Formats: sequence, structure tokens, C-alpha cells
Amino acid sequence: MDFYGTKGRIFNIQRFSIHDGPGIRTIVFFKGCFMRCAWCCNPESQSYEIQTMQENGKEKIVGQDVTVAEILPELLADENYYWRSGGGITLSGGEILGQPDFARDLLRACKQNGLHTAVESTANAPYENIEKILPYLDLYLMDIKHMDSAKHKEFTATGNERILENAKRLATSGVELVIRTPVVPGFNDTAEEIRAISKFAATLPGVREHHLLPYHRLGQDKYAGLDRNYALKGIEPPPQEKMEYLLSVAEESGLKCQIGG
Repeated sequence: MDFYGTKGRIFNIQRFSIHDGPGIRTIVFFKGCFMRCAWCCNPESQSYEIQTMQENGKEKIVGQDVTVAEILPELLADENYYWRSGGGITLSGGEILGQPDFARDLLRACKQNGLHTAVESTANAPYENIEKILPYLDLYLMDIKHMDSAKHKEFTATGNERILENAKRLATSGVELVIRTPVVPGFNDTAEEIRAISKFAATLPGVREHHLLPYHRLGQDKYAGLDRNYALKGIEPPPQEKMEYLLSVAEESGLKCQIGG
């Protein structure tokens, strides 16, 4: 089992989560991301480098190098909760496809131990990196943030062409694929923009769900801790009535749509 020695860089392990997949889950957060989303709630995830940030007036080291074998016991510690709730392990970030070998081998170890596996990813990477993880993956939670590449680049620093093409390929891979959209005021919170995303999602074979994730500012203080400016300062989260309206727009696609997830 040489793959248990594969190394990766993470910045957090969150236990007892009820988001990012079914049931009670443990989420492993990878360090490093290809994108720079203006609303990112984990700015400490963006750089692959190990960093020092201020948190509650104290210095905190963000990032550690681990092997699959070193973190697997922590992931298995709550397996009784996974069985009872239908939960499991989710890999998130950052962008897990920036470390495809570590992602593959960590998922492989989880499957070998009978755990449900999921990833949260934009799929903004070469498809061969995605293919590495598919044999060990039960659920792919894929962000599609906007259909217009220019606006996508303005708010995330990258275009969306590769993302949309990989969504089409993933939809024929056999893995369960759920499309998720962070709803961000000023970026994609109009009926036309949400309708376009959901309409595209409905064309993907096997995709049955589209989740709308309301923008929030829970990570705003982290930017100050990293001596960075928060680009969306002053932007308010969308009100509930706005989210319910956009949900009704998304449902025009015929997909099962929900707020959150």
C-alpha cells in the first residue's frame, strides 16, 4: 500500500460537518487554488505556500504537509457517525485538483475503508487530473459560477472555458455530479444569469440537482489576518426573498433545485 505514503499539503480538517455532501462528514481542506474568487471565504487556501496569519491577535501557521497514512485515523474516527447518517469524507480547498495524486490516494484509502467519498471542486484543471480521482469518487460537487467567461475572469481571475468543457466530460463519466452556484450580488444574482447556469446544467447527462449557495461574509476577517484587502467590502448577502425568487428561476430548468447544500 505504497499510496498511503503519498504526501499532500492541507490547512484544516473539519469534523461533524453537515454540508458539502450527504450526512455527517469530515472535510479535508487542501492548500492551493488556481482561482482568486473575490468572495472566497478561505483566502488562506489560495496560496500553496505555508503562511503565517493573525487570528484573534495571535500568529497562526496555515498549512501542513501530511501523508495519507498520517491523517487517515482522524478521518476514520467518526465512521460510526458516517454509517448512521449516510455521510463520509469530502475533499475541499482551495482546489483539490492542484494536488491530484494526493487527492487520488486519499480518496483511494477512504474507499478501501468503506467510506463514502465526495469532492468540492471547480474542475478548473486538465481533465487527466480529474480522471485520476474518478475511480475512487462517489460524488462530485462542482461549482459553476457564471456562463460569461469575461465576467467570470473579472471576479475569479480565470475564464470558464475549461470548467464548462470539463463539466460536459464529467457528466458522462458515471460519477454522481451536482452543480452548485455561489450567488454573489453584483456578479451573478440576476434572473438571467442564474437561468443561464441552470439551463446549462440541465443539458448535462445525469445531472439532476442545482444548488444555489447564498453569498456570506464569514471569512472577511481572514483577509485582515493575511494583510489583504477584501474586495467585496460593503456587499450585503442576498435577502431570503431574493434567493427564493432565484430558486424559482433555476427550477424552470426542470432540475431539483435548492438553497444551500
